[in-house]
Amino acid sequence: MRLDKFLKISRIIKRRTVAKDFAEGERVMVNGRIAKPSTDVKKGDILTLRIGDRETVFEILDIKDNVKAAEAKNLYRIIE
Repeated sequence: MRLDKFLKISRIIKRRTVAKDFAEGERVMVNGRIAKPSTDVKKGDILTLRIGDRETVFEILDIKDNVKAAEAKNLYRIIE
């Protein structure tokens, strides 16, 4: 699944265009590498998101195309 789509479906970022802008601004890393919006993500990948001066690290636990809002938190876990 594309990185920008995963960020939107998991509700880490609310809109796909905002997720795309984050990745294009080099504020998202996948497994320690700066990621493009089209970067393919899979289970077990580690995402690092920089928002302002904060860094949040997530581990992808599952990939699904359609998820209800209540189940979105089951797709990832926050490491830091």
